[in-house]
Amino acid sequence: MEFEKKQEQLASFRRFIVRMLRYSIFALFLVTFSVLMGTVGYHYLGDISWLDSFHMACMILTGMGPVIEMKTATAKIFSSLYALYSGIAFLSITAVFFAPLIHRLLHILHVEEDDEKEA
Repeated sequence: MEFEKKQEQLASFRRFIVRMLRYSIFALFLVTFSVLMGTVGYHYLGDISWLDSFHMACMILTGMGPVIEMKTATAKIFSSLYALYSGIAFLSITAVFFAPLIHRLLHILHVEEDDEKEA
C-alpha cells in the first residue's frame, strides 16, 4: 500500500480509516502469528501446558519477561531465540500499526526532509 506523496492532496478521512483498518488487520495478523509460534514452541519444546505456553508467549512478546523457568537446553535456546524475535517483532508491529497515522500527521504538517531545507 502506497501513501500519497507530499505534493498530492491529503487522503480523504474515509480512505484514511480504510488504510488504518488494513494496517491494523496486518498488525493483528503479525501478533497472532507471533503468539501462535511462541505458544506452540513453548508447549512442545518447554513441555508446559497450552495455557502456560500462551501466557509465556504473550509475556515475552510484550517485553514483560518469562514467567516459567525453562528446564532443558532446547527449551532455553528456543526461549532465547523467541525473546530476540519478540523484541524485533514488537517494534515492527508497532511501526506497522502507527505508520498511516504518523504519515497523515506529517502530511498535514508538511514536514520537509532535511535535504530540501538546506537547498
